Formats: sequence, structure tokens, C-alpha cells
Amino acid sequence: MTVIDVWMQHPTLRFAQHEMFESVRRWTGQPEPGTEVPLAATVAAMDEGGVDRGLICAWYGPSGPLISNDEVASFVASYPDRLTGVASADLREPVKAIAELRRAVHDLGFRGLRIVPWLWGLAPNHRLYYPLLAECVQLGIPFLTQVGHTGPLRSSETGRPIPYLDDVALDFPDLVIIAGHIGYPWTAEMVALATKYPNVYIDTSAYACHRYPPELVSYLRGHGRAKVLFGTNYPMITASAALAGFSELGLDDQARELFLHGTAERLFSL
Repeated sequence: MTVIDVWMQHPTLRFAQHEMFESVRRWTGQPEPGTEVPLAATVAAMDEGGVDRGLICAWYGPSGPLISNDEVASFVASYPDRLTGVASADLREPVKAIAELRRAVHDLGFRGLRIVPWLWGLAPNHRLYYPLLAECVQLGIPFLTQVGHTGPLRSSETGRPIPYLDDVALDFPDLVIIAGHIGYPWTAEMVALATKYPNVYIDTSAYACHRYPPELVSYLRGHGRAKVLFGTNYPMITASAALAGFSELGLDDQARELFLHGTAERLFSL
């Protein structure tokens, strides 16, 4: 069966060595790399986990791009049949950020915008997001963001689904919102928002199947089968590790197809 991973990074060295990921390295047992990770290693990890296509994302934060849009575009150009780009932007300069997002979509072929709130210390209902969110609607692309607690050494407050993402969904009813990292320990809130709003979705990045909370599994099996997408947060977790125990979720054929690729194909026009 086709598998699409909607939340990946190919790490640059400055991304992989950043001090904020020390906690992630500690509890995943991954060493800090001393040299650039070859792109072939990321594709090999996809092969091992049975991933056909990965959406790889840029990372922009207050100190500048840890993975730039142009770097992501170069990765995609090397493996166009396996990788699709997702943009990021500098929240602090909305006019320039909109121009960069347009360039990423129109010139680089990217299929979404991702902003990680804890990286900025700003929840997604902050006014600096709104020009970019309006532009996402105009461009017809999803907005990807993180919900739940943070693994890196940063505050988790910005990851609360209610009230922050609730406000965004109210203000932008036509915006497709994909909330990554399942929202734990507020997963029930995330399921409530995905149920309440037609355009709010959840992705499972950063969690292996056996760690999905019961409320998410129940939602995925039932009326939320078209509202949950598979993601890994590679390189933090590989697809093979994320999908270990997948059969134990008890999904029927339709739910499996939608979760692993069908909903992603629709939302990202793949």
C-alpha cells in the first residue's frame, strides 16, 4: 500500500546540532552528527519504512532558517519522485514572508506552509501569523503546525489546541489546518477540534503507533478516519519505527488507505 509521510525534515548540520534538540537526542539515543547527513540516508530510511513520498519541510525561526526553502528545493530536485517541499517563513516580517511563500509555491512547487509555534514562542492565533494564513487560503495550500507538548527544551504553552488553534479555525474557516504531533497531552482537545471544524486535521508525527492515545485510535477507526494523516517527524523517528505495531490499531481497509495516503493526496494535491 502507498504510504505518504506528511511531516519530515532532511536535517542540515546547523539544524541537527542545535542546542534545543539536546533533549530529543538524549531520549532517542541519537548522537549529535559531526558532518552533514547525506540526502541518500533520508531516502534509505523512507525505503526501509515503506514510505513512497515524504513532505519535507523548511524550518524558520528567530535566529534565521535552520533549513531554508532553497535547501528544501534542492533536496526535492534530487528526488522529485520521492520528496515534496513544504515552506516556512519569518513571522517577524509579514510582507517579506508572504512574498517568500508565494515564491516557494509558484517557483519552487511547494505544497504547504509550516510554522512551528514553540520555535517562535508565539501561538498560532498571534497577529503575525494571520497575513500568512490568509495567503495560504489564497494559494490553496494547507497550513501545518505543531500541537501538544514540546520535546525540545522550549515551552509547551503554544501547543495547546484550545484556545489557540480553535481561534485560528474560527477566523479562517476556509484554511486547511494540519496539526502535527497529535496534541498530547491535549489529544482529546485536538480530536474535538478536528470533529468541530471540517478543515482541521491531525497528523501523527513524533509518535509510533503503539503510543497513540486511545481517543485518537477510536477517532481514527471511526468517524475521524478521513481526518488523521500519517507522519513521522523524521529524523526524530523513522517510518519503520513509527509504523511498528500498525496492524494492532485495528483499522479497516478504508481507514488504512485514508490514513496512510488518501487524505494526504487530497489535501496536498499529490
